[in-house]
Amino acid sequence: MNKPPFEVNDSIINLALEINNKLGKLEVNLDKKKELFLRKASKVKSVNSSCAIEANSLTEKEVEAVVNGKRIIAPPKEIIEVKNAYNAYTKINEYKPYSIKSFLLAHKYLTENIEEEAGKFRSGDIAVKEGNKVLHVGARPEYVYNLVDVLFKWGESSEVNPLIKSSVIHYEIETIHPFTDGNGRIGRLWQSVILYNYNKLFEFIPIETLVYENQQKYYDAIENSRKVNSSTAFIEFMLEMIDKTIDTFNKDNNILNLMNLRTEILDKLSKRDMEILNVIINNFSSSNYFTSDNLNSRINKGNSSIRLYLKRLVDAEVLIATGNNKGRKYQINKYFFK
Repeated sequence: MNKPPFEVNDSIINLALEINNKLGKLEVNLDKKKELFLRKASKVKSVNSSCAIEANSLTEKEVEAVVNGKRIIAPPKEIIEVKNAYNAYTKINEYKPYSIKSFLLAHKYLTENIEEEAGKFRSGDIAVKEGNKVLHVGARPEYVYNLVDVLFKWGESSEVNPLIKSSVIHYEIETIHPFTDGNGRIGRLWQSVILYNYNKLFEFIPIETLVYENQQKYYDAIENSRKVNSSTAFIEFMLEMIDKTIDTFNKDNNILNLMNLRTEILDKLSKRDMEILNVIINNFSSSNYFTSDNLNSRINKGNSSIRLYLKRLVDAEVLIATGNNKGRKYQINKYFFK
C-alpha cells in the first residue's frame, strides 16, 4: 500500500508518548456520569472553532444557542453551517474512519443546503487562492476517488500510531481537496473521527479550538509541508495542538469543578438536573449569588420549571439558597467540590 510522504522524528515520537500518557491519566478521572456535561460542550467548541476557521462569525454562545434550538440574529448561511457541523459531529460514533461511504456521508451532513455537490466528490477543478495568488491546486477530479481510496486503504492497514496517522490523513485530505466546498471542515472532522476510534476520550477534547487560536500556524504547517512534499511539519503542529488541548481541558476551571464534584452528589441528580447544573457552573462562580431570573435568561425555561430544578439542586446540597420567594438567591456550594 502506498505510504504518504512523512517522517517520524524524535519530536513527533515524544509528543505522541506525552499525549498517550496524559490520556491515561485523564481516563482515570472520567466516569460515565460526568461525560454528559462534556460531550455537548466539546462539540459546541469544536463546531464553533472549525466553522470560525472558515470565516463563520458566530460566537461560541451563539453556536450553543443555535444547537439548543434558539433563534439568533446572524446570516442564514452561517446558521446552517453551524447546524450542519453540529449534526456531523454528533454522529462521530457512527462513522467508519476508512470508509469512503462514511466520508461522503459526513460531508453531506456538513454541507447540505449549502453546497450543490454535498456528499459527492467534486466534478470540476479547484484552486485555493489568496486574492489573485493561487496557493494550491487540488487533484484533478477524475483522480480524486482513487486518491482517497488509496489513502484510506493505507490508513486501515498501517500500524503507524493513530495520533500520527490521523494527522497524515488530515493533511492529505487538504492536499487532495476532494470537494468543491467544506474541505477544511471535513479534514478536521475526519482527524477527530480517527482519533475517536483510537480513544473515545477524544470525543470530549475539542482540538479544533486550539487550531483556530493558532490558525496562521495551521496554514503555515500545511504550506511548509507542501513545499517539501512531506507532512512531517503538519504532524508536529497537530500533535502540539492535541497535547495543548488536553492540558487546556484539564486546566479549565469549569471542567475541573465538574469533574471534581463528588460522585455521591452526581448520583443524586437526573440527566436534566445535570444539564441545568452545567449551565450554572459555566455562568456563575461559587463566590457570586444568582437568581432564578438570571438562570432563566440563559436557558429560556418557565420560572416554575427553573425553581423546581433549583430546589432539587438545593436538596442535593449542590447549591445553597438564601432568602424567600422572589427574593431568593442561590450560590454554588464550593464545599462539594474537592
